[in-house]
Amino acid sequence: MPEPTSQASARREPKPRLLYVEDEPATAAMVVEVLSDEYEIDHAVTGDEGLTLALRNRYDVMVFDRRLPGRSGVELLAAVRTARIATPVLMLTALGTVDDRVSGLDAGADDYLVKPFDFAELRARLRALRRGRGAGDRREIGDWVFTPASQALYSPRDERITLTAAESDLLELLTSSPEHVFSRDEIVAAVFPGGSPPTVDSYVHYVRRKSTPEIIETVRARGYRAGTPR
Repeated sequence: MPEPTSQASARREPKPRLLYVEDEPATAAMVVEVLSDEYEIDHAVTGDEGLTLALRNRYDVMVFDRRLPGRSGVELLAAVRTARIATPVLMLTALGTVDDRVSGLDAGADDYLVKPFDFAELRARLRALRRGRGAGDRREIGDWVFTPASQALYSPRDERITLTAAESDLLELLTSSPEHVFSRDEIVAAVFPGGSPPTVDSYVHYVRRKSTPEIIETVRARGYRAGTPR
């Protein structure tokens, strides 16, 4: 026999939560309608309103329009990342130039979609972000914070440092088991397939130069592990 409706509903998984910031009414109405069967959506129409919601609630993914009243989408994104919120963000824009995309990605966006866009592609990109970019993951390294999803380090003074993909992968490996000393061969196998031990040394230097020498600890004759910087 079919289960009673109340029992089936009780076991139903909650929808993932999405923050959508868009001031154009027609576009917003269509996107909310298309995504509402898959997401629990909070819709804001200004960058300031979006920031208030982002700071107050936990979301699984966020979608920001680039052009917003007051605080722009790029400024909103920078404020979210400064607040150490690592939730994946998709940026929507009518601006399709390379410089526009680069500025958004540099501010901390995880993906970019140019208007007009296909709704099927929007849904697919959001699923990919949620599947591949562990939302909300933050790792403390001493007094510093590392957010793998946004490939960023935050200093004790809340300065945001953007890492390259390889630098982020290296730090993600070391912080996955903070007490473990990873040999250079282990790091090569996990992060730099086809590379060599000197490659590891170079990327350790790059991360230290961008942040602080104590971010990665050298264990003599053994390898590296996550440090305890102040």
